[in-house]
Amino acid sequence: MGTVASPHFVIFPFMSYGHTIPLLHLATLLRHRFITVTVFTTPANAPYIRDFLGDESISVIEVPFPKDVQDIPPGVENTEKLPSMSSLYQFARATKLMQPLFEQALSALQHPPTCVISDAFLGWTQESAEKIGIPRYFFFGMSVFATTFYQLLGVQRPHAQAASLDEPFTFQSFPWLKFTRNDFERPFRDLEPKGLAVDFMMEQGISFAKSRGMITNSFYELEARFADYFNQHLGPKSWCVGPLCLAKWPMIASLSQTHNKHQHWMQWLNNKLANDQPVLYVAFGTQAEVTPEQIQEIAKGLELSNTCFLWVTRPKVLEHLHGLEERVKNRALIVKEWVDQSEVLRHESIKGFLSHCGWNSILESICAKVPILALPFMAEQHLNAKLVAEEIGVGLRIMPSNGSVRGFVEGEEVEKMVRELMEGEKGERVSKKVKEMGENAWEAMKEGGSSWSTLGLFIDDVFAGKL
Repeated sequence: MGTVASPHFVIFPFMSYGHTIPLLHLATLLRHRFITVTVFTTPANAPYIRDFLGDESISVIEVPFPKDVQDIPPGVENTEKLPSMSSLYQFARATKLMQPLFEQALSALQHPPTCVISDAFLGWTQESAEKIGIPRYFFFGMSVFATTFYQLLGVQRPHAQAASLDEPFTFQSFPWLKFTRNDFERPFRDLEPKGLAVDFMMEQGISFAKSRGMITNSFYELEARFADYFNQHLGPKSWCVGPLCLAKWPMIASLSQTHNKHQHWMQWLNNKLANDQPVLYVAFGTQAEVTPEQIQEIAKGLELSNTCFLWVTRPKVLEHLHGLEERVKNRALIVKEWVDQSEVLRHESIKGFLSHCGWNSILESICAKVPILALPFMAEQHLNAKLVAEEIGVGLRIMPSNGSVRGFVEGEEVEKMVRELMEGEKGERVSKKVKEMGENAWEAMKEGGSSWSTLGLFIDDVFAGKL
């Protein structure tokens, strides 16, 4: 009888921080289970990945990013550096040109791989895995909730009956939830969706169907009814192994206490805590493109609210905030550099998070037991906001003044909802709920918890697929 080769999992994240970080957390969890892990990336992303992992036992292999791609400036190897998010699909499509070099590198690995875990946007890796006879699993960095409703929209098309973008409709299996076409992103909400985004997602859909399963950054207790529905009626099989941000959390906690205590924002937060002044954390991720007018209106609402806030933003957003820092200097801090978001959220002075509702941010907030004030802008963020505010009750939602879920948000509405979250009864209610859900998140990741057990079942499935 031949001996079973020791497991070797290949991980290939998409070149975008929001997609990469959860997969690096997964790499850490797999190493804890004594699995050899190799991460593939491009040369420009490799230093960040090595630094983030901080673990030399995880190999990082570089595959060159294609040159001379239309609409992608030379040297751009990460979506953060794209001139506009409108070229996201050209960028994603260009990764397919890496396939021959990826396959060459795969076959050159001394330790033969047992499976490939790649981002959903790297659908071509399905073919690469098939060529060497190993299973491929894809990582979809969205909530099960959003994944379910985007799939159902295409299959059941309930929006075809809605006369306008704001007319409500429901899905048969979830009649208590009301949606509008505006809850979904263009072009997918269109009745006849077409264009590069649709073609790209159709291609990925084919590779989803051929793959062995989907790895999801969520935990069963958070989205149980949607996880069950997805696995029973949609598929491919989803494995909830998150929140992946907890993979390194205990370690980060001890490291960051020494590393971050000299950061000016940390000292500022300590000062607010000492003076018993609760703080609202404000951050809209790195990809959301918010108009200057909307940024100014958000700033106006924050200023009117009289709440202490820490706003982490990008230099180009600051251009639209003339004079704000000066006017709110005693109760607010505007930070222009990168901060460790989970570290900020864990600070005892933070009592709320005004967020764009990117999925990673939502999970970090739940794990830190901080309620969310939802202000979505793009991608599947509107569905995440619905999940947060209507379904699981861990946050409140700021709505535009036009009666739609999309549109311009007035400063007065921002002010009202900030006060409600930080001081009101509804704020108290969601605060209680997020504490409960945060406990569930930690329990899920502990030995014997739902995500811990699911990861074990996933590893078993890899071996079953390899036989």
